[in-house]
Amino acid sequence: MSAPIHPAAAAAGLPRRAQAVSLIVATAFFMEMLDGTVITTALPQMAADFGTSPVALNLGITAYLLALAVFLPVSGWIADRFGGRAVFVTALAGFVLASLACAASGSLPAFIVARVAQGMAGAAMVPVGRLIVLRTTDKRHLMQAMALIVWPGLVAPVLGPPVGGWIVTRWSWPWIFLLNLPIGLAAIVATLALVPDHRPAQARPLDWTGVVLSGLALALLVYGIDALGHGRHPPLLAAALIAAGFALGWLAVRHFRRHPTPLLDLAPFRIPTFAVGMHGGSVARVAIGATPFLLPLMFQIGFGWDALRAGSLLLWMFAGDLAMKPINNRVLRRFGFRRVMLVNGVLLAASIAACALLTKATPLPLVALLLFACGGFRSMQFTAITAIQFADVAQDKMAGANTLANMVTKLSLGLGVVAGAAALNLGAALRGDAGGAPQPADFRLALLGLALVALLALRDTARLDRDAGRALRV
Repeated sequence: MSAPIHPAAAAAGLPRRAQAVSLIVATAFFMEMLDGTVITTALPQMAADFGTSPVALNLGITAYLLALAVFLPVSGWIADRFGGRAVFVTALAGFVLASLACAASGSLPAFIVARVAQGMAGAAMVPVGRLIVLRTTDKRHLMQAMALIVWPGLVAPVLGPPVGGWIVTRWSWPWIFLLNLPIGLAAIVATLALVPDHRPAQARPLDWTGVVLSGLALALLVYGIDALGHGRHPPLLAAALIAAGFALGWLAVRHFRRHPTPLLDLAPFRIPTFAVGMHGGSVARVAIGATPFLLPLMFQIGFGWDALRAGSLLLWMFAGDLAMKPINNRVLRRFGFRRVMLVNGVLLAASIAACALLTKATPLPLVALLLFACGGFRSMQFTAITAIQFADVAQDKMAGANTLANMVTKLSLGLGVVAGAAALNLGAALRGDAGGAPQPADFRLALLGLALVALLALRDTARLDRDAGRALRV
């Protein structure tokens, strides 16, 4: 099973230049997403080298997420001000240098500083890269370009833990970050050679109030969600942080609606296809993001399987994603976004619910087949949601729409992990063992809850016109 072949095949209808640009951005996205998941299996070894506990090292993960959240809202303005290609190359270079600093870290404080720098670079790298694709690809080819860009978001969370375990076992944890050097340098060279440099004639003034309000709101939301998911703070404190984040977010939205040149233009929310991608799409991403979090836990904690077997089985979900990529666009063109998203959404929910029926005695080929199907349905839904949200956005609104989409996607995928953890805790509480180790019944409850979430996401989809996204199907 070869990762590069299938996504490239999915872009068979793209012009060569558009293919190259989309693949460069997809590579950057994969590098960023893999870094966020591959580190989890390396924490014990890193903690031993730093002379601290694995729990303390979670600060490195949190620092990265916080830096990403704080600087993400301003990425669109920076691209308008300095040019997309220049910002993308600078962000790639910053990510590579920060990765080198992570690998060379000899203490926890040094590692945290390096991770903050990595998060700052990541906040501009992928959003600006995707903005370049949105601005340089016509609507006829946008669906293929988006299909190329989104696959790392599905693949990296599945591949991250087993890849991290293999690197730590065979080599040592610094190689997790050193692998970014050749990938990042190759992306820089390819960007300078192939990516056009477009920028608006005049960038709008920077909305400093919007920067502060949105940055603080996202920082509180991300930290609260992360703390709730990992049990870092009492649930009440984590909930208070999330509530404070929503309150500041409300103030930010109020400010953006009144400001003549807001940091984030909320006008795209008035476009039905964009609104569905943000509202119903976010609910669907919660289910999509939680599945690869819950399943390996169920295999190891619930069934008592070793990490190798659990990781190997999860690769079947990765295979399902790749197998679906070549036909996603053809199916969407043939049957339309609304019909495909409704039917595939039901199949996605059914496949997640079917995972709840798995037991330790289930034949492994049957488990692999179910995970393969689930991966394919996740791929189709994620691709459709990501493409349709930009179907009717005008070019002059792309920067704001892209920034909004990145922010909402990051939060909804993070909420997926929290939702999975919360469902496990609820299951334990219902059987009178609050705070105890999860049992197979708890995982069944959690997966059935996620299946229901996937179905709820279809309420917005059902409101779409029958020919929604027609600009992408020409």
